[in-house]
Amino acid sequence: MSSSHVARHLDEVRQRIAKAAADASRDASSVTLLAVSKTFPAEDVRAAFDAGQRAFGENYVQEAVAKISELADLRSEVEWHFIGPLQSNKTKVVAENFDWVHSVDRLKIAERLSDQRGDNMAALNICLQVNVSGEASKSGVTPDETLALARAIAALPKLRLRGLMAIPEPAGTLDEQRAPHRRLREIMDTLRADGLELDTLSMGMSADIEAAILEGSTMVRIGTAIFGARDYSH
Repeated sequence: MSSSHVARHLDEVRQRIAKAAADASRDASSVTLLAVSKTFPAEDVRAAFDAGQRAFGENYVQEAVAKISELADLRSEVEWHFIGPLQSNKTKVVAENFDWVHSVDRLKIAERLSDQRGDNMAALNICLQVNVSGEASKSGVTPDETLALARAIAALPKLRLRGLMAIPEPAGTLDEQRAPHRRLREIMDTLRADGLELDTLSMGMSADIEAAILEGSTMVRIGTAIFGARDYSH
């Protein structure tokens, strides 16, 4: 996509976020925009960077690492977030290349990330993925098991537990969209009440930004609305 298209779409998404935040009586600056660049080329990321975007989300390890390498000149200014399913055999690459991981749902994965994070690197920011909709096809820790997992991960070195992430099943109306986002926020409140210092609710995508922000999202993950429809054929 041309850089002018990316810049225009980014501006439109920022306006949506600002309006949703205003409707929720929140400051727009309390919501971080994570541009989901999976399946899009490095030049699209560069175009978004040129338009002021600094946080990017990737789902596929190999594709992401190639892109991070290609955009090495931007590395000190860009935050790379891994938001896809993470298998044990890919944790080392993720620990060495990313600033955030949103998709941790087992202690074993967190322990590997902790062990494999470089000693000279800043702590790796972690969100726990919670399966708020109870879908069999979705990864994520169950709501009931979230507190125990959060406590265990918060104790690991080289990791910083920041909050929770969810991918709720699609819903039609605003009220239906709000329900699972509210559930995630309530789980977050429970963890905070237990003494965990958390500041991140990673929830909301192109179709449900408004519902997520109304329920307290601090980070929305937007791909299609910025970069266009994805082509998975390759």
